[in-house]
Amino acid sequence: MSNRPDDGTPAADHPDHHADVSGGWLRAAVFGASDGLVSNFALIAGVVGGATAAVNDVSINSLVVLTGLAGLFAGAFSMATGEWVSVRTQNEMVQRELQYEEDELRVNTEAETAELAGWFADHGVDPNLAHEVSSQISANTEAALRIHARAELGLDPDSLPSPWVAAFASFGAFALGAIIPILPFFFGATTLTPAAAAAAAGMFAAGALASLVTTQAWWFSGLRQLLLGAAAATVTFWVGSLVGGSV
Repeated sequence: MSNRPDDGTPAADHPDHHADVSGGWLRAAVFGASDGLVSNFALIAGVVGGATAAVNDVSINSLVVLTGLAGLFAGAFSMATGEWVSVRTQNEMVQRELQYEEDELRVNTEAETAELAGWFADHGVDPNLAHEVSSQISANTEAALRIHARAELGLDPDSLPSPWVAAFASFGAFALGAIIPILPFFFGATTLTPAAAAAAAGMFAAGALASLVTTQAWWFSGLRQLLLGAAAATVTFWVGSLVGGSV
């Protein structure tokens, strides 16, 4: 709810300062960065775990760089495509429901007006006033559709998430997260230790940054991300070691 001034100034002159929670970019960015860090470091850990006993240091370095870059681009494009399709499909489903609601408003105007009046009354409005307000709103189909969408579907038809924003946010965040554990190998690393340190710092930072738009403490959010990512990488490293030792 927007803050309303006490000096008689129109509310329109005081913009809402709430964060955009329905644009589609935040979930995609947080998920992308987390997935890029965890999945690519886990991939690298599995490769190092499986290859350590089989190849020399130079081969390990080249193998990890190649594998890491392949994982980065494959994962980034996969994430972007998945986000675009999922958000687009969600929006298409919402549009179908909105079209159904619009048809109902035109065909069953009285029933929809009574339904909206009941919704207002359930939220504390005097029944007579609720009916009057509902009748006035229902005279404008476009306005009535917005109100019914919020009341029945819990969404704002004017604030649907963009599939393109979600896709680009996911691609960029995943690529940024995925490049972090590869960086030490660009500079000649042949063991997992520097990559693990870089990935751990990245995981903690990603979690801490995400806390800026949530109610979680930065250290808790960062530590949670670090522990979950470390667990995934540890399991993958063990699997790689087992598979590498048996082939």
